[in-house]
Amino acid sequence: MASALIVYASLTGNTEEAAEIFGQALVEQGIEVTIKEIGSTEVIDFLAYDVCIVGSYTYGPGTKGKLPEEAQDFYEEMMNVDLSGKWYTIFGSGDDCYPEWCTAVDDFDQQFQKTGAKLAVPSYKFNLNPEEQEMEDLYERAKILSEVINQKERS
Repeated sequence: MASALIVYASLTGNTEEAAEIFGQALVEQGIEVTIKEIGSTEVIDFLAYDVCIVGSYTYGPGTKGKLPEEAQDFYEEMMNVDLSGKWYTIFGSGDDCYPEWCTAVDDFDQQFQKTGAKLAVPSYKFNLNPEEQEMEDLYERAKILSEVINQKERS
């Protein structure tokens, strides 16, 4: 059975809620899931899983899309870990009233690319809290991610 580690940074609970929704969707696709707060997780924890997932909000007004403080050490540590052979994806919440909308998602995507991990499904950004459409989108991404992993296992 494939396994995934979802690490998240959440200020208002929106990204945490999305992590739980995405985790449940992956479980329903037959993937074993662990969910942890980013501040209590080390990047090397990803080595024990097939899929590495980061969920992060982007810190808001006047910060030019700054990474959350609790995610900065994790982000920097990613440069020192080889995740070749792993799959990854990123999701994040933001407030579209700010010009730097969900830039933490883009930052983590660039960092994952440097680790050697392969993108399983495109990154996903959503405004504020996950509502019905976002839940559907997360479930669809879980389905696609599961198909990607199953194809790898068959080859």
